[in-house]
Amino acid sequence: MTVDSNNDLEKQIAEWRAYMRRRRELHQPDAEELEDHLRDRIAELTAAGLHSDEAFLIAVKRMGSLDELSREFAREHSERLWKQLVLTGDDAGTPTSRKRRELPTMIAFAVGAAVAFKVPTLFGVDFTDDNNGGFYLRNFGLFALAPLAAYFAWRRRVSPGVIGVLVALFALGAVAANAYPMAMDSQTIVLTMIHLPIALWLVVGVAYTGGEWRSDRRRMDFIRFTGEWFIYFVLIALGGGVLTAFTVGTFSAIGLNAETFVGQWLVPCGAMAGVVVAAWLVEAKQSVVENMAPVLTRVFTPLFTVTLLVLLGAIVWTSNGIDVERDVLIIFDLLLVVVLGLLLYAISARDPAAKPGVFDKLQLALVVTALVIDVLVLAAITGRITEFGFTANKTAALGENLVLLANLSWSAWLFLGFVRGRLPFGRMEHWQTRYLVVYAAWAWIVVLAFPPLFDFA
Repeated sequence: MTVDSNNDLEKQIAEWRAYMRRRRELHQPDAEELEDHLRDRIAELTAAGLHSDEAFLIAVKRMGSLDELSREFAREHSERLWKQLVLTGDDAGTPTSRKRRELPTMIAFAVGAAVAFKVPTLFGVDFTDDNNGGFYLRNFGLFALAPLAAYFAWRRRVSPGVIGVLVALFALGAVAANAYPMAMDSQTIVLTMIHLPIALWLVVGVAYTGGEWRSDRRRMDFIRFTGEWFIYFVLIALGGGVLTAFTVGTFSAIGLNAETFVGQWLVPCGAMAGVVVAAWLVEAKQSVVENMAPVLTRVFTPLFTVTLLVLLGAIVWTSNGIDVERDVLIIFDLLLVVVLGLLLYAISARDPAAKPGVFDKLQLALVVTALVIDVLVLAAITGRITEFGFTANKTAALGENLVLLANLSWSAWLFLGFVRGRLPFGRMEHWQTRYLVVYAAWAWIVVLAFPPLFDFA
């Protein structure tokens, strides 16, 4: 199959998928299963010698009328929507034994995550003791994400080979965090504490996709999950803050000091458990309510576009360069990451078959403005390195901004082509999902190579 015919086929499937998504009776796993069946039948027909267009039409016809399928699903699963609002989102009218185990299993993983966080105290490693070399700070990503990866490995029924890969990568992260002789005031340990959770989060993505990491569709699913998980986790954290305040206040009212319990048990253990609970909520409530990340994207894209334009105008007006101190660089990098997040979640919720609109042009303006700011930041970092030489922080900042520059540059080009009607929207989605490998590679490079490269300083 040629590249053009493949692009045409993907566009037709995207139109079919968009039509499916408008049928609210169909649950997301059901829709994904139907799409898998459609793709399998197309593959069989093209292997038999049919053109992709012919194979698509015949496959759709053989699957039957979509309206009939929708009505059938609605009849069979009419009680599912209401059950999902308070239960775990069964995929069938009669829950299987595995479905019945999902809630207690999630609770078991959440409790396990909370307990595992306190196990080092049995060996004299105190959470509040600075003399242990920041053990908890170095290993925070491992404590938070290893139970989440294990939960998804159970939920997706991943193969032993995938489990081996997950264990090996988490073990590699543990070695990098604990074997290197990094002092607590060194730059490399700070970089490790920042980049190891990023690297391990993408390892969680391998478990989330059930080992199908090469699938663009499954990678985009993980991107969607990441945004929804973050929102749920923040909501859980806000609720936990209220619980903490009430706990301290009520115990204080009867003359008891609960601050030690709250600081050493409730908050850290609750945070570890919250990582798993937030993931379960995302999984359980899929397709019940509108995904929140794309909705927030619609709200904040115009605001961030205006903010970046005003920032560029201020830089030009005042002729002030960008400060390259570490805190300032972190702020600018976070700003660029937010821009990419807005781009990703707008892509994840967009109908690929829809024509370019005003919002697409607004996103193009946002990406181009972020690209200009990234170039200014890179110029400032390069000047600083030229004057004072390389350090771990400056090198990491340089690499991260180059990674962002490559993504933003090609994203701007693809968006421009799409807005002008010369490129399909699917090209943008494929670019973003495949670029996840670059983020993972860079995070592991910082974690594994930077400490010895900069003498653990």
